[in-house]
Amino acid sequence: MTDANQHELAQRMAELARTVAGPRSVDEVLTEVSAEAKDLIAGVDAAGVLLIGKGGRFRSVGGTSDLPQRLDELQMRYHEGPCVEAAVDELIVRSDDLRTERRWPMYSAAAAALGVRSALSFKLYTSSQTAGALNLFALEPGAFDAEAETIGAVLAAHAAAAIIASRQSEQLESALSTRDRIGQAKGIIMERYNIDDVAAFDMLRRLSQDGNTKLTEIAEQVIQTRGT
Repeated sequence: MTDANQHELAQRMAELARTVAGPRSVDEVLTEVSAEAKDLIAGVDAAGVLLIGKGGRFRSVGGTSDLPQRLDELQMRYHEGPCVEAAVDELIVRSDDLRTERRWPMYSAAAAALGVRSALSFKLYTSSQTAGALNLFALEPGAFDAEAETIGAVLAAHAAAAIIASRQSEQLESALSTRDRIGQAKGIIMERYNIDDVAAFDMLRRLSQDGNTKLTEIAEQVIQTRGT
């Protein structure tokens, strides 16, 4: 990589870091990461992200075209392929020619039939969890080299950072919502029984323990009784 290319990469990564930190959805950031991968890495014809959801379900997002989603669907159908392998097991998975690839015979044949020859996938780490994989595809064989792996790994780190930020935001919003619901329930109990907030919370806590029910569910039940 030349000095000029390194400088450009540093600038683009800095801009992408600001994007991750900004008020955007995780899908928007992942779309931006895929676009940067296609623009910065020579030979990439399509890029996208395969996410692992609850229960091990997969979701294809951020594709630069419909090709990544079609390839992800093939991998889901055959339960094999570079994206799945990177998302679940390996750090970086690369295939230089899917026409001769033996690791995923059914997927490789189907992908080659779509004209795809090269594939490069990067695991997305989010603390102790794997979130999925950033996936690059090329219509030419042998499209990716060590430089592609280096740039892709940096982009994958930014994608993982976006996912972490999104999850933290969702957890914070959930915690604030829970606090507000419990606060509403306490207010209803205080007014109904003419007791202070400590006694109201203790009543909620005892109801939760006695009924082996989550405190948030008890609070919701109390709120539902308002006006009755």
